Amino acid sequence: MKKVYLRFYGPLKDFLTGEHLTCDFFGISSCFAYQYRGRQTTRDIIEAQGVPHTAVDLILLEGEPVDFSYLVNSGDYLSIYPVWRSLKLDDEYSLTPELPVEIKFVLDSHLGKLASYLRMLGFDSLYRNDFLDPELARLSSETSRILLTRDRGLLRRRQVKLAYFIRSDFPADQLEEVLERFELLERIPEIRRCPLCNTTLEKVAKKDILERLEPLTRKYYQDFSRCPDCDKIYWQGSHYRRLEELLQKIEKKIKFIGN
Repeated sequence: MKKVYLRFYGPLKDFLTGEHLTCDFFGISSCFAYQYRGRQTTRDIIEAQGVPHTAVDLILLEGEPVDFSYLVNSGDYLSIYPVWRSLKLDDEYSLTPELPVEIKFVLDSHLGKLASYLRMLGFDSLYRNDFLDPELARLSSETSRILLTRDRGLLRRRQVKLAYFIRSDFPADQLEEVLERFELLERIPEIRRCPLCNTTLEKVAKKDILERLEPLTRKYYQDFSRCPDCDKIYWQGSHYRRLEELLQKIEKKIKFIGN
């Protein structure tokens, strides 16, 4: 049996088991030995620990960067790092693909409410509660969409390049995770999308939809949008105010953490 030494940093520890986290080699916590047979790449070794390649931004072999194709040797000491918002790596070192100019998402079946939040902010977000894993991986790859998922196995598919594993069970916290990880507070589109079907909303004159409005809505609101696909009417009522309040809280928290 061959043996390599691994140390994972930051959020990558979320993917490790309790056994990994209690190991202590060289006097360093969360550094552990892994035994293997045959020829293994860094990607093989890292994903054998439950850490998807899509969560890794930098691998150092005794201080020197290597990529996912490096064939490990017995006795190697590998340091594995996630994406650090406060640390920007040169392209030649970073293993994370560059974000596309237009930020688009595809989400798995566990993230319906998050999809609605992202659509309300204007981000093109594909979601169905019956997407299968191969379809999610294909859509992410072929349409340059960031895959958001709570399925660790899906993140390890070779077709998936740009993705994020959602930690929280709560949609508001999930939105915070996504906005922080991809630094999207300054990239929120001016348009808005239908939270139900993802179609870009269009402005509509109040007089053209007057008969469809409830009396209080007709009295207190003047600006309306309509989804050209599902024909649902929207206005900046309590649901949008709650979203704006949530965004303000997220922005304050992210700025506080970054200082």
